[in-house]
Amino acid sequence: MQSEPTLTALTDLDDRVVNRGKLDSAKARRIVEAMRTSIGSRGAAGSTFDQVASEAGVSRGLLHYYFGSKERLLAEVVRHDSEVRIANLDAGLQAANSVDAIVELLVQALENLVEREPDNYALVFELFTAARHNEELREEMAEVYRRVQGNVARVLDAKQDEGVVSLAASPETVVATLFGLGDGIALHMLSDPTWDSSETFAVGAQIARRLLSS
Repeated sequence: MQSEPTLTALTDLDDRVVNRGKLDSAKARRIVEAMRTSIGSRGAAGSTFDQVASEAGVSRGLLHYYFGSKERLLAEVVRHDSEVRIANLDAGLQAANSVDAIVELLVQALENLVEREPDNYALVFELFTAARHNEELREEMAEVYRRVQGNVARVLDAKQDEGVVSLAASPETVVATLFGLGDGIALHMLSDPTWDSSETFAVGAQIARRLLSS
C-alpha cells in the first residue's frame, strides 16, 4: 500500500499551481466535502487544516499535497460548488422558452443560494478579500467567475439565435451586469438578514427583463 506523502517532503509544493488531475481522486473530493461541511458549521475563518483532515479521514500532510494552502482548498470548494450550480442552471436555461422563464430561474437560483447556503455564498466574498493579497488565489477566483459567466453567456447567445431573447448588449456584457446585480443583492442580504429584499428582487427582475428583451 502506497504511503501518504509527509508534510516535510511536500512543503515545496506550497507555491505550485494545483494539478487539476490530482483533485479528481476520491481522497481529494473527500477533503473538499469535509471543508464544505466545516464552512457550514464553523465558517471559513474557523475551519482549520487539522479539523478538515480529521473529518476527511486523511493526514494533514495529504491536505498540503493536494492543496498547498487553506486558500487553495477554499477556492476548490467554490470551484466545485460553481460547477454544480453551472450544471443545474444550464439545464434550467436550456429548457426556458421565454424571457420571463429565464428571469424567474435566475431569481430563484439567487434566492435559494443565499437563503439555503449563506455560508458558502459568503465564502465567495471572503475569498475575494483574501485574493487581494494572493495573486494565485486571485487568478483562481477570476477563472471561476469567467467559467460561470461564460457558460451563461453562451446559453443566452444561443437563446438569442432561437429568438427567445433580444439582448440589450453582448451576451458577455448582459451576463456581467446580471451577476453584478445579483452579487450586490446577495451581499445586502448577507450583511442584514432582517432586510426585506422582496421589492429589490422585483426591481431587479424588471432590470433583467429589460436586458433580455431590448
